[in-house]
Amino acid sequence: MKNILVLTYWSYKDALIQAYTLPYVRIMRKKIPSDSKIFVLTLEQDFFKMSSSEWENEKSKLAQEGIVLIRFKYDHFGIKMIFRVIGLLFSLKKLIRKEKIGFIHSWCMSAGSLGYILSLLTGKPLIIDSYEPHAESMVENGTWSTNSFRFKLLKWLEKKQSNRAQTVIALTQGMKDYAKVKYNASFKNYFVKPALVDLDKFSGTQEDYLQSRATKNLEGKIVGIYAGKLGGIYLEYEVFDLFKVASDYWKDKLKIYLLTDKNQAEVDEHIKRKNIPKECIETLFVPHAEIKDYLQIADFAINPVKPVPSKQYCTSIKDGEYWAMGIPVIITKNISDDSNIINTENIGHVLQELTNQEYMKACKKIDELITNDKIELNNRIKLVAKKYRSFSIAESIYGEIYS
Repeated sequence: MKNILVLTYWSYKDALIQAYTLPYVRIMRKKIPSDSKIFVLTLEQDFFKMSSSEWENEKSKLAQEGIVLIRFKYDHFGIKMIFRVIGLLFSLKKLIRKEKIGFIHSWCMSAGSLGYILSLLTGKPLIIDSYEPHAESMVENGTWSTNSFRFKLLKWLEKKQSNRAQTVIALTQGMKDYAKVKYNASFKNYFVKPALVDLDKFSGTQEDYLQSRATKNLEGKIVGIYAGKLGGIYLEYEVFDLFKVASDYWKDKLKIYLLTDKNQAEVDEHIKRKNIPKECIETLFVPHAEIKDYLQIADFAINPVKPVPSKQYCTSIKDGEYWAMGIPVIITKNISDDSNIINTENIGHVLQELTNQEYMKACKKIDELITNDKIELNNRIKLVAKKYRSFSIAESIYGEIYS
């Protein structure tokens, strides 16, 4: 067994590394011989900048597990980024030769583009993890246009990497048909692994819930939570429209925790625009390691993914974390299999439209769910998490790939 190079397109401190990559890398590590190593590439953004001592400390801890961290600077799309990527590719090609890398394991389509070129340059087999459409998603959510160079480039690279990959690990079964139509790709090795959650880490009891709420003086409150970004692939204005309806419905009983990196001034503008009582919403940027502390006090959560066509092929880690904590979820329609699961399992509300009338339906549904047997509801939701989001799914897939 040779070493593995894992490619990501994110900063080390980003939740997409902490919650969506490293847990799987650790599972992969268990499936390979003890003398093999996994090299993990991160692309660091200024927002998540780490000091030299922080970085060396993280490197040292992971090195003890046989995981080697490497990093390069992230640049936004442009001439500077293209030149930086060229230098990155040469550095990684040298690393592959020097460290006897046997597999290139890319996370998502953007990193898969790097993986595709490296696979061509080195002949190493390419594995694409968390395989989902990205280029069309960026157009559908209004970030790119179909005439833009970056869309055309990434769409072309998506097709190339899809046909080059030895193995793909998709988020939904339906992605297989999407790839056949959009990329004319078929796969010898195709696996399905939605965004999974460490069910031991994301867990809590009714006693934890009550104690945590007492600490924050939340007795008698209806607590809603959203942990994620605003804008891009997520709704923004509509989130505050929902909060306004919820505020009118629950009045001063409502408390919202908005865990986001959004600028506070922009959040305040949304609050002012909708005339929401300022004390109703508390905005915090919380490291992923601390998110559980806030999920533990929540009565409901939201997952405001823009309901665009490509999102039926993606899954959100948010839902898995919410479910693992036993929290009912308000979600938009046609998001992966999650919208259907929430509807059929009766563990939240699926927004059929982005209107005040629909937001009111969501509030009434949540009120109905949490007013009845809340302990039974929490336990039922946790069983859903165990069925659809357990790490045992990844254990099986990586065991088959790297056995």
